[in-house]
Amino acid sequence: MTSIERLPAAPAVADLAALHALLRDAVEGGASVGYVLPLPETEVAAFWRGVLASIAAGSRVLLVAREADGRIVGTVQIEFAQRPNGRHRAEVQKLLVLRTHRGRGLGFTLMGAVEEIAREARRTLLFLDTSCNGNALGLYERCGYTRAGGIPRYAADPDGSLHDNVIFYKEIPGTPAAPPP
Repeated sequence: MTSIERLPAAPAVADLAALHALLRDAVEGGASVGYVLPLPETEVAAFWRGVLASIAAGSRVLLVAREADGRIVGTVQIEFAQRPNGRHRAEVQKLLVLRTHRGRGLGFTLMGAVEEIAREARRTLLFLDTSCNGNALGLYERCGYTRAGGIPRYAADPDGSLHDNVIFYKEIPGTPAAPPP
């Protein structure tokens, strides 16, 4: 059984190692998540330090999918817009599932959990972008996201080749908007 939980800004050493391994697995598997090969450990560490700092600042939530043995096998992040005119929205980022655990519904479960976090934070609009040839395109559509367009040659895949991105959004029904500042 897999559970979904929020990871704190100061995770256990084993959890941090699992996060490093998860990002590396995604990039080595061809996921366009911001990095190209070869992926130096210094870049992996810097990425997670930045994520943890954002959690500590309250602008981001990191959800993890954890197996019964405690091992992290997936993650997703939600970053809350901070400017006054955007406090109704949040960006879904870095949906990562170990290649050995794909096809089990973890991505769908993590995306559902992100929506709950959005509701708790009174965010009425979620958005994300992904590679046009990414594995999660169908998943986002099954989760009710709408394609809004894309940008040609937006980002490099891990092999360095440029690909278009696809931008998705989803309105969260029944969520009261956050009050203005």
